[in-house]
Amino acid sequence: MMDRIAASHPIGIFDSGVGGLTVLSALRRRLPGESFLYLGDTARLPYGTKSAGTVQRYALKAAAHLLHHDVKLLVVACNTATSFALPELIDASPVPVAGVVEPGVRAALALGVHRIGVIGTEGTIRSGSYQRALARMDGSVSVRAVPCPLFVPLAEEGWGDHPVTDQVAQTYLTPLLEWGAEALILGCTHYPLLVPSLQRVVGPEVTLVDSASSVADAVATSYADLLERDLGGRGELFVHLTDASDHFLKVARHILGTLPEHLEVVHLDPDGRG
Repeated sequence: MMDRIAASHPIGIFDSGVGGLTVLSALRRRLPGESFLYLGDTARLPYGTKSAGTVQRYALKAAAHLLHHDVKLLVVACNTATSFALPELIDASPVPVAGVVEPGVRAALALGVHRIGVIGTEGTIRSGSYQRALARMDGSVSVRAVPCPLFVPLAEEGWGDHPVTDQVAQTYLTPLLEWGAEALILGCTHYPLLVPSLQRVVGPEVTLVDSASSVADAVATSYADLLERDLGGRGELFVHLTDASDHFLKVARHILGTLPEHLEVVHLDPDGRG
């Protein structure tokens, strides 16, 4: 498998587990001629509750593994890793690196609203990455950010349209709604799986900004010179996991609509290579 991956020069994507599959799914819809190598660091998830230094170490090892397989572009499909490690990843990578924060921010600002809420893991919200990016790109907008730690297990349980998720979302999001949020950035790649419940709670007047589709749009636009021109084909998908997980396969089937044909469990050694 390794030779086939190296020969195909895929787009490399990594996440702590399954949330990044929403980014992968959006990219495959947008770029059907591309091959992808997805690394799920399932042995060390979640990243969202860990320190910045730990997340940086994990992210650099994951990136090194993908670079070892000659990826032509590195997509950090994890908000926590983007928030804590993007500058280090850019410095360490010989190929372009795309994170998930800036595309989501640009999509939210394009709406022309004045009050933007951000929801994400504890790590992402604590990092302040979305707040800083919004302030840098448009200092006139007001921003409030709220951590929503229970959303990830609800998404992985498949409860994206469920009364329990509605209740949890009501608790987390009521302060943002009372504040007057006009748009809500889904600052975790798990959260697009919860859109039915989230939209029901916030109502039609609040726009949900899906970071997964925003990343796919940004990659297709910003890195067109690296992409396959044959948009009529279907590239291959290779999945590497750091721990075998039936749970991953269950969620992957839900997100991707099928199970990956090329699946391998890998070990990230101290140099970050499988």
